[in-house]
Amino acid sequence: MMGKLYLSESGNIVPTLCDEVTTYRRARKTLHLPGTHNPASLFFLARRYEYGKLPLRLSVNGVEIPSVQLISERGFCWYEVQVLPSQLKAGSNTFEFWSDATAMNAWALAIEPGHANPKSFVSDNGGLEWRNSKMGYLNVLRGEYVVRVRLNEGEDAPPLPIVGEDLSNPRLKGLRNMLPGEADESRPLLDRVRALSSWVSSRWKHRSADRAAQYAPWDAETILAWGKSGLGHNGQPPIVMCVHYGIAFVTLGHSLGIHSRAVALAGTVNGADGHFVVEVWFPEYGQWVMVDPNLDAMIWKDGKPLSIPEIQKLGPDLSHFIWWGPSFEFQCRNPDVLVFVKDIYSTGRCFAHRGVWSRTDFLSHPEYSPSAHGSTAYCETGFVWAKEDLASGFGMFPYFASPDYFAAPPLART
Repeated sequence: MMGKLYLSESGNIVPTLCDEVTTYRRARKTLHLPGTHNPASLFFLARRYEYGKLPLRLSVNGVEIPSVQLISERGFCWYEVQVLPSQLKAGSNTFEFWSDATAMNAWALAIEPGHANPKSFVSDNGGLEWRNSKMGYLNVLRGEYVVRVRLNEGEDAPPLPIVGEDLSNPRLKGLRNMLPGEADESRPLLDRVRALSSWVSSRWKHRSADRAAQYAPWDAETILAWGKSGLGHNGQPPIVMCVHYGIAFVTLGHSLGIHSRAVALAGTVNGADGHFVVEVWFPEYGQWVMVDPNLDAMIWKDGKPLSIPEIQKLGPDLSHFIWWGPSFEFQCRNPDVLVFVKDIYSTGRCFAHRGVWSRTDFLSHPEYSPSAHGSTAYCETGFVWAKEDLASGFGMFPYFASPDYFAAPPLART
C-alpha cells in the first residue's frame, strides 16, 4: 500500500506510562482526513496482557468494526485494521478503543506525552464524558495516542535530511579525553573504528527491556555512567542495550572526527529480531560501512568491510563473514547475547530492513531523541526506511527513501 500516512505524534512513548482501556475507561483519537474511495489502513500501537483473553474493541466514527485479537506476545506491537471508505469521511474522523474488562488487565494503548492540546481523549465512564488531560493509566499525562491512518491517495513527505552534531559543542572535548589512544586521528580510519568499537563494547553489560524498565537517554556520558554502575533514574537498573552502544559510538565518533550515523535493523515489524548498529563513512571505499559496537563486529568480504546493502545480499549464513573484535567475548558472558547471535545475527535475519535515524546531534538537541527505542515495536517517526519497506509491512512509518539517499556521503562539517 502506498499513498499518504496521517498522524499527529512521533511515536516517542514511555512504555511504563501508557493508557489502559476497559469497558469504562475508553480511548478516543481524532484525525483529520481527506475523502477516500479506497480501503484505508488503520495502525495503532497496543499491548495485550499475556494472560488476557478478551479482544480489543474499536469503532470508527461511532460504528463498531470487528474486534482485534492478540498477534504478538512482545509488549507494545503494531496492529493493522482495514477500514472501508464508507466508514470514513472528509474532515474529522474518530477512532475509539475499549475492552470488556472492568479492571486494567486486558489491553493498553500507547500514548506520546507532551502535547499541549491533543486530539486524543480518555473517558472514565464508558464514553459519557471525555477529557484530553490527566491521561495515561496514572492520570498524569497529556498526549496523543499512537494511532495512524494510511490512505491510498496522496504521497508521503520527502525523507528527512541527515542532521549532524554541532562540532563546537564543548562536551565533545571532554568525551574525546575519555577514549583510548588507539582511536586518535594519527591512525588509519579502520584501526580507529575498530578500537572505538571494542572500547564501547567493553564498557558495560547489555541490559534489555526484559531485564529493566528505566530507559537510558541518548546521551553518551549518561549511557557510560549508568551502564558501568548498573543504576539509573530513580536508582533503578537502566535499560542499556544495543541502541545505547550505537548512540555512544556515534557521539564519541563525532569527538574524533569519525562520520557515523545511527541505524535500526529489523527482521519484521513486530518481531524480537531487530538490532541497532552504526554506519561509518569510509572515504577509501566511498560508502557507509556497518559497524556493530554492541557485539564489536563488522562484516567482511573480499578484503573489505561491507555496507548494509552488501550484507543483505550475502544470504542466510553470515557466520563466515563476521569479523569479531576482542570485546565480543565480554558480551558473550550474557547467555541472551549468544542466543541472539546464533538465531538472528549470524542468520542475517536482523539485517532484512534498515532504518537510518535522521539526526546525530544527540548532545546539542537531546529533545529530538526517542524516549524508549527498542523497548517496544519500532514506532518512532525519525527513522527513514527504504522505499521497498513500505510494501513489506512498514506502512505505519511516514518516511521512505531511495538508495541514493542512504548512499550519499556525509556533508562536510566544521
